[in-house]
Amino acid sequence: MSEPIIVIGIGEMGSVFTRGLLRTGHPVYPVNRNTDMDSMAKAIPNPYFVLLAVGENDLHPTLEKLPANWRKNIGLLQNELLPRDWQQHDLKDPTVISVWFEKKKGQDYKVLVPSPAYGPRAGVLEDALSSLDIPSWEVKSEQELEFELVRKNVYILTTNIAGLVIGGTVDDLWYKNESLAREVANEVIDIQQWLTGNQYDREKLIEAMVEGIKGDLEHQCMGRSAPGRLARAIGLADEADLAVPKLREIHAAQ
Repeated sequence: MSEPIIVIGIGEMGSVFTRGLLRTGHPVYPVNRNTDMDSMAKAIPNPYFVLLAVGENDLHPTLEKLPANWRKNIGLLQNELLPRDWQQHDLKDPTVISVWFEKKKGQDYKVLVPSPAYGPRAGVLEDALSSLDIPSWEVKSEQELEFELVRKNVYILTTNIAGLVIGGTVDDLWYKNESLAREVANEVIDIQQWLTGNQYDREKLIEAMVEGIKGDLEHQCMGRSAPGRLARAIGLADEADLAVPKLREIHAAQ
C-alpha cells in the first residue's frame, strides 16, 4: 500500500485532489475544521505528503498551527499565493501547484489551461490529476514557479476587479473592454512586483493571462470574492505606496 497522504480542507478543491489521490492508490486522511491536528499528527507522524487545500483566508492561520512533523512535506494550492506566504512560516521547499481548473458546488471541475506544479511531490499531484483527465505540468525552477503564480494572480485579480465594473464574462472583458483589462492588469502587476521584489515582462504576463481567458470564455468575471480581493489589493498598494489610480477609482465606486 502507498504511504499515507493528509488533505487539510475537504471543500470543493480538496475533494477533487482527494479523488485523484485515492485513484492513484494513496490512502488519504482528511482534516476538516473539527479535526484535532495534533492528535492526528501523533497517529500519523510521517505522512508522505500533506496537501493544504483551505481557502486563502485560512492559509496563514492553518500554517501557524500545523504540526511540526507535517511541515517537511507540505503542499500548497491557494489562490493569491506567492513565495512570501510560505517563507514567513519558514517552510522549506514546499510543493506548490497553481490550479487552473475550477470546481463549484453541484458541478464537476472545468479546466481552463494545464496547471503547473513544482516541488518534491509535484509528480504525486500530476499523477492524481491525470487520473481525472485534468492536465498539469511540472515547472523546472523556483523562478518559473513564481512567474506562474503571478500569472494566476494577475488573471484572478484582473478579471474579478474589472468584473466589478462590467460584470459579464471574461469574453466581454477582453474582447469588448480590453483597455480596462489592461489598465487593471498593469496596476495588479505593480502590486505583484512589489510583493515579490522582482520585475516581470508585462506583455508576457498579459499574454499568459489571455491564454487563461481563452481557456473558458464564458467564465464569469466577478465571483463573491471580488470585493474582498479589491480591498486586499488596495491595502497592499497603500502599504507599498503605489498609486494604482484605476483600482482606487473602482474601489471608490463600490
